[in-house]
Amino acid sequence: RSSDLIDTSWSAIQIGIYAKHLDNWLQYFPMSQILFVSGERLITDPAGELGRVQDFLGLKRIITDKHFYFNQTKGFPCLKKAEGSSKPHCLGKTKGRTHPNIDPEVVKRLREFYRPFNLKFYQMTGHNFGWD
Repeated sequence: RSSDLIDTSWSAIQIGIYAKHLDNWLQYFPMSQILFVSGERLITDPAGELGRVQDFLGLKRIITDKHFYFNQTKGFPCLKKAEGSSKPHCLGKTKGRTHPNIDPEVVKRLREFYRPFNLKFYQMTGHNFGWD
């Protein structure tokens, strides 16, 4: 069945092979100049994750929990007030949308496909992002 195959040339699949992308970046930058920001932690603890960014960049920690509120509609934290604006700022239209149901067998196949790439990425970064 053609549905059993994963089109590994499709850009939507290629973009998720982070180890390959990191290999390319490491040709130009040492690992010490790269910070891996967790998208999952940006949702669960935005101030904490942005605190890591501020520390990495050698900046004073000015972004704290008080700068965020949880938007029930989007299901994501949002900035209470964007810099230079009086209005709150949330992620764009493509974030927080309802996702289609995906056949569990397809999810299983994708997890199996990405597993070796993810394990290599975890090894390269020294961090397990828990994408198994």
